[in-house]
Amino acid sequence: MRQRPRPNLRRLRRKRVRQLTTDVPGENRLTLDATLAQRDNLRYTPAGIPAIDCTLHHQSVQAEAGGERKVECEVHAVAFADVARRLDRMPVGGGLRCEGFLARRYRTGVTVALHITHID
Repeated sequence: MRQRPRPNLRRLRRKRVRQLTTDVPGENRLTLDATLAQRDNLRYTPAGIPAIDCTLHHQSVQAEAGGERKVECEVHAVAFADVARRLDRMPVGGGLRCEGFLARRYRTGVTVALHITHID
């Protein structure tokens, strides 16, 4: 009796992951009115790009389920290039409206950070 060859599970898993990631919608945009709660010093990546880490504090009242909900939270954020330079000149405690996208804060972590791409 002839045995069937066993499937390569690693190859199947990789193929399945690729299929899942291509079917996911690509929208990931966030606009947030916040106060600059904390700001680290301007640093440079190994490629020479200016970068800055900061913490944003948000406080508002939002409509939810037919009522109002008071929202207060802190969000870790990072900015690069010209946006990082602008953020470095802003005073701590000052208000700003920022736009960007969410990504993992650390490559292997599960927490997220706002990557700021635009500041008003």
